Amino acid sequence: MNYSKINTITGWLCFSIAAITYILTLDQSVSFWDCGEFIASAFRMQVVHQPGAPIVSMIQRLFSTLALGDKNMIAYFMNVSSALASAGTILFLFWTITALAKKTIIKKIEEITSAQIISIIGAGLVGALAYAFSDSFWFSAVEAEVYAMSSLCTAIVFWGILKWESIADEPEADRWLLFVAYIMGLSIGVHLLNLLAIPALIFVYYFKKNPNPNWKSILKVFMISILALAFVQFGIIQYMISFAANFDYFFVNTIGLGFGSGILFFAVLVIGALVYGVLYSIRKHKKGLNLIMLFTTLLIFGYSSFAVLIIRAHAKPNLNNTDPENAFNFLSYVNRSQYGDRPLLYGENYTSEKIDIKETGQLYRKGKDKYESAGTKSEYVFADKTLAPRMYSDKAEHINFYKNYMGFDDAHQPTLADNLSYMFSFQTGQMYMRYFMWNFAGRQDNEDGQLGGRNGAWLSGIKPIDAVRLGNQTNLPPSITENKAYNRFFFLPLIIGLIGAVWHFKRNQKDAGIIGLLFVFTGVAIVIYLNSVPIEPRERDYAYVGSFYAFAIWIGLGVFGLKDWIFQKLSPAKASVLASVLAVLAVPVLMATQGWDDHDRSDSHVAHDMAVNYLESCAPNAILFTYGDNDTYPVWYAQEVENVRPDVRVVNLSLFTADWYIDGLKRKQNQSEPLPLTIKPEQYVAGTRDVMYYQDFKIAQHVELKDILEVLLSENDQDKATMSDGSKYNILPTKNLKLTVNPKQVLDTGTVPKEDAGKIAYSMEWTYAGNYVSKGTLALFDILTHNNWERPIYFTNTMPKDQYIGLDKYLYTEGMNKRLLPLKPDSAVSENEELINPKPMFNNLMKVYAYGNIKNANHLDRQSADDVTYVSNMFGGLLTKLIDEGKINEGKELVNKYFQVIPNRFYTMRHVVSTFYVTESLYRLKDLNQANALISKSAEHINKELTYLADVSESKNQLASEQNVRIYLTYLAQMVKLTQTFKQYELSKKIENQYNGLINRFTPFAAG
Repeated sequence: MNYSKINTITGWLCFSIAAITYILTLDQSVSFWDCGEFIASAFRMQVVHQPGAPIVSMIQRLFSTLALGDKNMIAYFMNVSSALASAGTILFLFWTITALAKKTIIKKIEEITSAQIISIIGAGLVGALAYAFSDSFWFSAVEAEVYAMSSLCTAIVFWGILKWESIADEPEADRWLLFVAYIMGLSIGVHLLNLLAIPALIFVYYFKKNPNPNWKSILKVFMISILALAFVQFGIIQYMISFAANFDYFFVNTIGLGFGSGILFFAVLVIGALVYGVLYSIRKHKKGLNLIMLFTTLLIFGYSSFAVLIIRAHAKPNLNNTDPENAFNFLSYVNRSQYGDRPLLYGENYTSEKIDIKETGQLYRKGKDKYESAGTKSEYVFADKTLAPRMYSDKAEHINFYKNYMGFDDAHQPTLADNLSYMFSFQTGQMYMRYFMWNFAGRQDNEDGQLGGRNGAWLSGIKPIDAVRLGNQTNLPPSITENKAYNRFFFLPLIIGLIGAVWHFKRNQKDAGIIGLLFVFTGVAIVIYLNSVPIEPRERDYAYVGSFYAFAIWIGLGVFGLKDWIFQKLSPAKASVLASVLAVLAVPVLMATQGWDDHDRSDSHVAHDMAVNYLESCAPNAILFTYGDNDTYPVWYAQEVENVRPDVRVVNLSLFTADWYIDGLKRKQNQSEPLPLTIKPEQYVAGTRDVMYYQDFKIAQHVELKDILEVLLSENDQDKATMSDGSKYNILPTKNLKLTVNPKQVLDTGTVPKEDAGKIAYSMEWTYAGNYVSKGTLALFDILTHNNWERPIYFTNTMPKDQYIGLDKYLYTEGMNKRLLPLKPDSAVSENEELINPKPMFNNLMKVYAYGNIKNANHLDRQSADDVTYVSNMFGGLLTKLIDEGKINEGKELVNKYFQVIPNRFYTMRHVVSTFYVTESLYRLKDLNQANALISKSAEHINKELTYLADVSESKNQLASEQNVRIYLTYLAQMVKLTQTFKQYELSKKIENQYNGLINRFTPFAAG
């Protein structure tokens, strides 16, 4: 048997299986989160958010040409690029596993047997396909994100170092090391996670050159590998740019040359140094130095892909994050400055008192002729610090989480032991091991699990099922059994992976240690380094797929463990076949069959339709304020790629505080004219008016917004406050604001229809929500002051309430957007009650909006499932409004539309709650049959959920999911009252009996 040919063919078979799988389950258009930004940026070669991904953009742009001009297919083919990159990862993983297996069981002088070939190929199949069907990797494989190509780079790099190792004694073997260096350099333009493979690569090289190492030398090499990683991460990626920026500053500000002259000089120095180093190493026959110089040269050469971002930034594209067109902006870009710093080894706790502020450096911006000061970098000085600060954030929601999770009272001061306990239990346990178990043990659902208590739920990987319940599915509630993400692996991938790890360490400690190093550095080490805050906006499992990749190698090698320890009494050939077949069935086949339904996105297009809805429900030439990823990135995609409503100007409030972003808003984009901004660049450049604090001047009356704007932009000292260091800053003198309204202008622009002329307010008066004005809010005040109602203004309905700056009583919901309307506030409407503009909202829900096939889709991911509740709430709110206004016929039409688009099953607890208000409206419409059916369905769902939680509570002798129990019981009690109110006594009695039975079961646990 020709092993080489079989190995090659089977590798490509794995590639084909993975590629077909991913293409069949591919998202057909844009997905949520960063995908919309990546697709839009790649299509027009624009600048994505820090730290950038130019290689990804270039490859995706290439794939977009396959759409042959069909703008609706561009996102699909960019998604295909991820699918093929992921399939390529599986190909190189297969060859990596077979290389490691062959090296472990075959000595160079031995002939390979048929039995050994079967085991080696079986190991490759099992490990590669296990990773192909793992939850986190599969999720990234079917959307246009960076993680698919990032995984491919890691796979190629690790395979490349093994190729070098296999021929290291041959004269030209080092070309593989240079190949690895270049791929790693290119990978910087994909994602920085790939650099974490550096320590493992160094150990492969070291063990090959030193067959008999000792522990002292191993520790020395470990430290060298850490330094090498730091050299690339900081020395090449960051400090090289920092040096270039400082050279440019000197050449421009001191010598008086033009911008870029210092960068050019620095580039010549770097190139000269590299060339000299290479030539010197050749002349002096210093092979080690030569290898280091060539390795560094190729790393930098690959890193040069970032030049694309600088070139495109000069073109001022619509999406131009940080505008890295000059040295200091580019330095800020690669340093990820907008994300701030986090303490790592030594720093503050959330209870630490701030006692001072110290300057840590100078900030610069590009001026007209030279670089100008943009303020100083500074950081707080704290009264006390601790080693390993893990609970450091002083945000209120984070502090509450720390206290609740750790069981601290208000007076408790976290110790080193507390921080380590939090790191192991939450950061490592909840935010890494839980993800690890998703992939190799099983998963309960796709609900957010970041907020789980300290109950060890991650041990089973599926919260909150006890391990003993895994084999007993009879009492599980619909939130689990009806969730396509309910995947039962029965721990088999995990067990076989552990068998493979043990077998590997027994047979080849060096290679097993290298895989272990890769596993740790791409897993737990990331957790420690990132030191993330709790309550993230989304799950972060995609960041740890490198460690899952390493574990998949051991899953593959588990075939040898099964062969040697379970089938040892059989002949080698039979044992190899049985071990391979058993492992294939127990791991990749099981994972594929369990995971297919919750990774198949081929019939769901929620992100696309929601993005189009945001735009299509705006009036012509509107200004649409967005806030987060999911109400911005898909919208960018819809405009930039599909050219949907190019007249609407999208303004992201999260970016509005940056001067480069405001610069872009003052330019025409697509078919949208510049925004009505009068502030001058020198009034908002970096370091100027970043924050303007509120000082109460006891002004009782409401002040015209244009007057407040003049104060905030004033250069007069009398309009500023003097700080402790003598500097002066503009201030907000009052929160009571006013915008005078010209009724004729409002009517002429169509802002308010003529039939509502009597509702127009002659002035809008509100109280500003916040204690300071940011640069973005300043720009927003400018727009409100000078827009003159010529361009309609909308805010998306999903942003935090404080982003409305207190304008709530003038913001009317028209569906997914709130429109700013100068109407007299309705005294009958409570402060927290949503204002609805029923006519346009009815038209949007009935005729304009598409709903992403949420009713019939095979599976909805977490974000899409949340949107079911969002859509249901829109219908419920408008339905109540129509009934209150006596528009019964329109209400009935809306009900029919509701049942046409809303799924028949409940996706989340929030969805169950939202249907309660729809049910109430059905009763008010006298639609008793549908009302009774819906409330019965809701009550039955709640009954099953609470019965399960009662079972868990009794088995643990403590209340399980207290918040869920209280909410469900509350709504069950309200269902009793609702059915009684509308005289559905039989149904009411049934629900009441369910409630009483459940409340009795929870009473011992003080559920209330």
